[in-house]
Amino acid sequence: MTQKILILGAGLVARPIVNHLLSKGYSVTVASNTPDRAALMIAGYAAGRLVMWEATDEPALDLLVAGHDLTVSLLPYTFHVMVARHCIAHKKNMVTTSYIKPEMRELDGKAREAGIIILNEIGLDPGIDHMSAMRIIDHIHSKEGAVLEFYSICGALPAPESVDNPFKYKFSWSPKGVVMAGNNDALYLQHGKTVNVPTAELFKDPFTVNYPDVGQLEVYPNRDSLAYRDIYGIPEAQTVYRGTFRYKGWCEALHVIKQLGLISYEKQDMTGMSYAEMVRRQVGKMDNEITNYELRITNYDLQFKNETDRLKQEIAFTLGIPVNSHALDALEWLGLFDDKPMNRTTESTFDVVSDLMISKMGLGDHERDMVVLQHTFLAGYSDGHREVIRSRMLDFGSPSTDTSIARTVALPAAIAVEMIMKGEIKEKGVHIPVIRGIYEPVLNELETLGIKMTEEFGLPVSENI
Repeated sequence: MTQKILILGAGLVARPIVNHLLSKGYSVTVASNTPDRAALMIAGYAAGRLVMWEATDEPALDLLVAGHDLTVSLLPYTFHVMVARHCIAHKKNMVTTSYIKPEMRELDGKAREAGIIILNEIGLDPGIDHMSAMRIIDHIHSKEGAVLEFYSICGALPAPESVDNPFKYKFSWSPKGVVMAGNNDALYLQHGKTVNVPTAELFKDPFTVNYPDVGQLEVYPNRDSLAYRDIYGIPEAQTVYRGTFRYKGWCEALHVIKQLGLISYEKQDMTGMSYAEMVRRQVGKMDNEITNYELRITNYDLQFKNETDRLKQEIAFTLGIPVNSHALDALEWLGLFDDKPMNRTTESTFDVVSDLMISKMGLGDHERDMVVLQHTFLAGYSDGHREVIRSRMLDFGSPSTDTSIARTVALPAAIAVEMIMKGEIKEKGVHIPVIRGIYEPVLNELETLGIKMTEEFGLPVSENI
């Protein structure tokens, strides 16, 4: 009997997993509220099936889960726990590519009792980053070595030839998610000292890495790195840093956007306002200590060519940055200084600005994206010698097939699904792919699909970040 896989969601990364599993002879049902997109994914495959489904329809979800052998949730992370409960109830295995939330971890005991695995974080970041890091960590430990420093940096970016806007960025995956990540705090360990980075300073002090075949990329910290000492089994590490790659320009622009409160979730009345009026109101909020903001600007003796120029100079004065700064050019290009009506009522600046970015910064139909991943380890051994080990992946998408981000997120999950269906993964409960029996075969299979980490051993300490 043909094994049946349920895929929940038909978003930007779904096609590769759907096509891969169909090509392997599985029966695949795509349940989505975007039937036209889902239909394209199963076109040409007799074993492909489409179901119109809304994520809020739990009775329908229960029937779908019960009728399939395994469920893959590619929904927004807020729905995964709901899906997991139905998988536990019907004793069906489950796979996601998202970060585990505490509510999901709490289901570990129930998943074990049900005799199923709920495998999470089996995409790119999280996913390939975990697996490729653990391969080297286990190698170091097998030689009775210690991981003294660990840096893991990943970025989904437009390919260099597709960079043509001041933000030096284009969306190839969840656009709202990209902007939302800009509101995170960050925490990492540096030479034994815990470093807290509040969200207001997330983009303030990036450092630079020269990446082969790409050039200079900036790095800012990604979420909570400290947790990975336990997750990766490296309590000896004195530096643990996970970061995000961007081209130079993104961090500067996003830092100014955040200073102005332009990706805040706070709801405001924007009835009848233009983009420029919204920004001007945000600038005024920063000057509450000045009773007469207009008088302050006048006394500064600024000379204005037009209202856009006036607004730029007000921002520059308020933030203490040059009026000709790259960040202000980026905001102007985005349209935030335009007198164009926004046609909004009660909204957040996050919604307004992210919608603007999505409208102007999508990856074009004939443009390539790329994924850039790098791990850097400083390893120490009992005989006193040290080495730097570096592991890199540079992957490009294809305009005629799939984006790199879609392939690198979806294919690890597809391979894991196959392994579960064949009984090659024995673990039960809630897991991520840091177990050799999972990461080794998945990484090996990814290499056959052209997704490969290049590892360098024995590098001098001077090669450390």
